Amino acid sequence: FTAVGAKIPKGVMLVGPPGTGKTLLAEAIAGEAGVPFFSISGSEFVEMFVGVGASRVRDLFKKAKENSPCIIFIDEIDAVGKKRTSSEHDNSERDTTLNQLLVEMDGFNEDENIIVFGATNIVKNLDPALLRSGRFDKKVYFDLPNKEERIKMFELYLESINLESDFINELGNLTSNLTGADIA
Repeated sequence: FTAVGAKIPKGVMLVGPPGTGKTLLAEAIAGEAGVPFFSISGSEFVEMFVGVGASRVRDLFKKAKENSPCIIFIDEIDAVGKKRTSSEHDNSERDTTLNQLLVEMDGFNEDENIIVFGATNIVKNLDPALLRSGRFDKKVYFDLPNKEERIKMFELYLESINLESDFINELGNLTSNLTGADIA
């Protein structure tokens, strides 16, 4: 990737409804790359006591730098990265934690080979500072699988079971626009 002059992004935002595979994609990318995968939920950063969340962010990035190259995955990043407004007297812990995340993302270099993936259901709820260039400026959108996509998934997952294609087509027809969790 870098041999052809491309720059590794610092952050990639995965956007889509719950159950569409955002977490699975981030895990798969880490697995394919053969690098450590650090996963945390945005809500794990936000605490009642000011400074605890920011400290957790610092610790996470310190650990990532020690294990570079690696991938950091922040699920439900909305919990810490919700859009700030000047009219609200919001959770100062969340603001402190968000500011620390922004500082950490600005503080590592491309040669450290750390990519941060964030996952959200609704990107418009996120603070613009998170989405600016050099942070989570790359976005990957997920949708629920349509009939054809669901049929291909069933063919893949059920290939070891001897089923007629009509049955798999009917399964795809009945389960289009459902998540894997819905089907399970």
